[in-house]
Amino acid sequence: MDSRPILVTGGTGTLGRAVVARFLADGVPVRVMSRRARRAEDDRPYEWAVCDLADGTGLDDALADVRAVVHCATNSRNDVATTRRLVEAARRSGVPHVVYISIVGIDRVPLPYYRAKLEAERIIRESGLPCSILRTTQFHDLVATVVRVQRRLPVVLTPRGVRCQPIEVTEVADRLVELAQGAPAGRVADMAGPEVRDFRDLAEATLRAAGLRRRVVSVALPGKIFRKMRAGGLLAPDRTVGTRTFEEYLAARARAGRS
Repeated sequence: MDSRPILVTGGTGTLGRAVVARFLADGVPVRVMSRRARRAEDDRPYEWAVCDLADGTGLDDALADVRAVVHCATNSRNDVATTRRLVEAARRSGVPHVVYISIVGIDRVPLPYYRAKLEAERIIRESGLPCSILRTTQFHDLVATVVRVQRRLPVVLTPRGVRCQPIEVTEVADRLVELAQGAPAGRVADMAGPEVRDFRDLAEATLRAAGLRRRVVSVALPGKIFRKMRAGGLLAPDRTVGTRTFEEYLAARARAGRS
């Protein structure tokens, strides 16, 4: 087996942690990249690289002698610039395989963040680097968080008519780990969760699981963005490869003592 590590950018985030855990479980050398220093009590068997993609500090050192990069770091205000910076440094380091996580619907729903993700895809695809690009639907965690941040309000607001297809983050992590250890594949098949659900339905499920009684109010939101969402722009019904349902995710959180 290649003894060089695989770098995980954003290795302390929701997806990055899951990717790192899977690499460790498989006995794959891994290097975690974070803006923060490693905690003194952290004794897990991986390397650590302090790097800030916003200005490139520490980036060349983070990429030194890696065989692949799983790019999980994201910046809603500066994704294009940080991705371009990563690509330029990857070229300098010896052209590792870049695996990029993207989002289903970025070519259909004109959110500014989605446009940035689409441009980041283009930068990686046209960089000359060996690459694999995976688009997935929203994670269970993200959908539930939108509800939880409103838990102290008298009502919980949801966008009327918007459906999503949430997927378990560990299933996405498994796929990214598989891609990183395989041959570069370009744009691969999308991943979507097992169920297409109305956002209101998911909000009510989240509140029930947390033991909260809140009224859920669906709001008709104007504009092209929400029109595209209502038309199914966030969905990939032909790619229902995820297996863990939203209720199973909520039950697992409850067992772990998290509401």
